[in-house]
Amino acid sequence: MKDAAAKPLAGKTILMSGGSRGIGLAIALRAARDGANIALLAKTDTPHPKLEGTVHSAADAIRVAGGNALALVGDVRNDDDVTEAVLKAQGEFGGIDIVLNNASVIDLSPSLELQAKKYDLMQDVNVRGTFMLSRAAAPILKDAENPHILSLSPPLNLDPKWLGVHTGYTMAKYGMSMATLGMAEEFKKFGIAANTLWPATTIATAAVQFALGGDEMMKASRTPEIYADAAYEVFTQPATAYTGQSLIVEEVLAAAGITDFANYAAVPGTPDSELHPDIFL
Repeated sequence: MKDAAAKPLAGKTILMSGGSRGIGLAIALRAARDGANIALLAKTDTPHPKLEGTVHSAADAIRVAGGNALALVGDVRNDDDVTEAVLKAQGEFGGIDIVLNNASVIDLSPSLELQAKKYDLMQDVNVRGTFMLSRAAAPILKDAENPHILSLSPPLNLDPKWLGVHTGYTMAKYGMSMATLGMAEEFKKFGIAANTLWPATTIATAAVQFALGGDEMMKASRTPEIYADAAYEVFTQPATAYTGQSLIVEEVLAAAGITDFANYAAVPGTPDSELHPDIFL
C-alpha cells in the first residue's frame, strides 16, 4: 500500500465522462481527497426523477472532499461538447493528466427485443464516447507527467455465454475495451497509459438496481468505493510501464496489499461467497 500521508494525485487533473453519481462520483471523491482537480462532462443538469445527483451536486461533493471541480454540462456523444470539455479542463486547471471513460449505457435486452435507438445509444455513448474523448484529450495528455486513460469496461471474454446473452450491450462494452487497448499501443510513443478496469462482483449502483437484479442483487454487491480505490491505484502507477491491461478491481487492490474486502460489502457482514459475480468474467 502507498504511504497514507502521500497524496500523489494532488494538483492532478481528471477529465471524466459522466460522474454525477455511482462509480464515477466515487472515483472522483477518492481523487478529491488528494486535492485533485475533477472536470465532469455530464448531461445531468437537473435532477433525474428516479436517480439522485446532478453534475452540480457532484461538483459540490468533490469540493467538500478536498478537490477542485469543474461542472461541464454536455453530452459525450456531441463532438463540440467533447472538444469544449477538453479545452475548458485545460484552461481551468492548466492541463489534463487522466481521462476516465466512465459514461456508459446499459440495456441487456436480447437482440430481437433491443430497440434500435437503444442499440445506437449504447454504441454512441460507450464506444464512440470513449474513443472521441480519449482522442480529443491525447494531445494534452502527452504533455502530462504521468498520463493515464482508464475505461470502466471488461476484459474481452469471447465465451459465447457472454457474446450471445445480450449481444448489443456486449458489443458496446467490448468496444470500449477495444478502443482503450488499441490506444494503449497507439499512444505508447507518447508515454500515455491506457487500461480497462472491471470488478469481479456486481457494484451497488443504479445500473445494478434497475437493469440487473433489483434490491436483492444490490444486497449481494460491493460498494462503488472498491472501484474507486482500485482506480486510484491505477492512476498512481507509472504510465510508461502500466498500460495495455484488462484489469480486475480486486486484483489491482490485492497487488497493492489490500486483500480484505469485507468493508466494501454493500450489506456489512455479507460473506464473499454470497456476493454476485459480475458479467463478462
